[in-house]
Amino acid sequence: MNSDEIKTGIDKAPHRAILKALGLTKRETGQPFVGVVNSFNELVPGHIHLRQVAEAVKAGVRMGGGTPLEFPAIAVCDGLAMGHAGMHYSLASREIIADSTELTARAHALDALVLITSCDKVVPGMLMAALRLNLPAIIVSGGPMLPGRFEGRQVDFITSYEGIGRVHSGEKDEAWLHALEESACPTCGSCAGMFTANSMNCLTEALGMALPGNGTIPAVYSERLILAKESGLAVMELWRRDLRPRDIVTAAAIKNGLAADMALGCSTNTMLHLPAIAGEGGLDFRLSDVNAVSDRTPQICKLSPAAGGHFLADVNEAGGISAVLARLLAAGLIDGEVTTVSGCTLAERIAGAQVTDDSVIRPLSRPYSAKGGLSVLFGNLAPEGAVIKVGALAAPETVFTGTAKVFDGEEAASEAIRSAGVQPGDAVIIRYEGPKGGPGMREMLGPTATLAGMGLDESVALLTDGRFSGGSRGLSIGHISPEAALGGNIALVADGDQIKIDLKNRTLEWLAPEEEIARRRAAFSPEKNDERLRRLAGRTGYLGRYAQLVQSADKGAAQRPNG
Repeated sequence: MNSDEIKTGIDKAPHRAILKALGLTKRETGQPFVGVVNSFNELVPGHIHLRQVAEAVKAGVRMGGGTPLEFPAIAVCDGLAMGHAGMHYSLASREIIADSTELTARAHALDALVLITSCDKVVPGMLMAALRLNLPAIIVSGGPMLPGRFEGRQVDFITSYEGIGRVHSGEKDEAWLHALEESACPTCGSCAGMFTANSMNCLTEALGMALPGNGTIPAVYSERLILAKESGLAVMELWRRDLRPRDIVTAAAIKNGLAADMALGCSTNTMLHLPAIAGEGGLDFRLSDVNAVSDRTPQICKLSPAAGGHFLADVNEAGGISAVLARLLAAGLIDGEVTTVSGCTLAERIAGAQVTDDSVIRPLSRPYSAKGGLSVLFGNLAPEGAVIKVGALAAPETVFTGTAKVFDGEEAASEAIRSAGVQPGDAVIIRYEGPKGGPGMREMLGPTATLAGMGLDESVALLTDGRFSGGSRGLSIGHISPEAALGGNIALVADGDQIKIDLKNRTLEWLAPEEEIARRRAAFSPEKNDERLRRLAGRTGYLGRYAQLVQSADKGAAQRPNG
């Protein structure tokens, strides 16, 4: 299908009349129709400036001989949705973004797409749509926010969250916290550290689906608008060459994305989004393969939320993602022969890239960690896997044995943490927050940031079948699969049980005798025992449909194929 379906031949006279009603000239109608998918809104700071980015994209498309036609996509601000019922909708919005992009592009027979992203679920949602549609396409983001300054140091959104813990611990007062919040988010753009939005925007470069600089050029720099124009030009060249997303996002490109993920110390949420993206392209992605990439890929960037970490603006000044990829390529850790939206191989594209600051992008001979920034843990508490951001830990090979404190949902756990009901040596378990049981696998920055602010992030473990923010750090283990709502062992754990985390050997064990596990299994019935699930069973609207269709976290929390 292409735009000739709605503009060529005698039978398309009514269609051409409608196009004329849009104000399109005969020349514009005769050119390729390029959908410009703009996720602008006035709710999300990463998207508030995207009208200007879209205008730059459309200028590039016109310079390249195409006719840009803009249409919207939704975006959820995880920062505003955090800590209340709104967070049920965040991950679930990814599927709406992919579906609505597919619907609009197919219904109007578009020839190509420029996908304007910024924040957490928009990037993977649009990448999923690009692979599903397989039209010539390119990603261009709104860029990261600049960090703020407070008390002589750089701060960001996560600093304000961790400040809550410092107030609850009595270290600081509310006046101090209010002063911090005035400085934490000083510009538009996706939050300044290596959280989920910036993780995914950086990975668009590693996957070959965006031009160099897409992940790191700050939102407020004029370079961002130049990049947007160049992206509009580039999509026209992709159309002329008939170069499509499935030609670019291959199995080798996904492995490149994983290697970049490990080197950068990206968000744990990439372990939801990469499987979902791969699935749309018909590519296999197994969590069990992640550790092999991590084992051979050193972490060479340490970015916020890691303590003392740099920010995306620092990576940009140090050479950007191209410089990171150049170091990985020189060591044989990525495949340079994959194709990119630049119209050349990855090796050709990054040939001139150089690191200008070794303190931000370290040499592989002197990494922050010999292994990558993420680990997947397996064991009887997570037979299908669980994910931790080891790159944000002070001791990435920690062995921790703790006493379980179990909560059926985030709210009760958060209250216990704030009221000093959690102590060093505890293993806090938050369950029934998975893709189905949540539903929507709520992101829980509040509990992790409060623990960090109270100085407990290395002495208290936090385990969940839900997920954590890209801004989380410490012993925060998410995506435990199978989830409680599916009868996973996490549903059987009780207060006082012992939990062992061995990050060196990547295991997560519930230290209970097999006969005790079997006894609890025989007595377990989620429908009878869990009021939370009974309430959710009657959920109406989108979340009800989402809960029926969603797959487990190890499959990217994507909807089941064909429903």
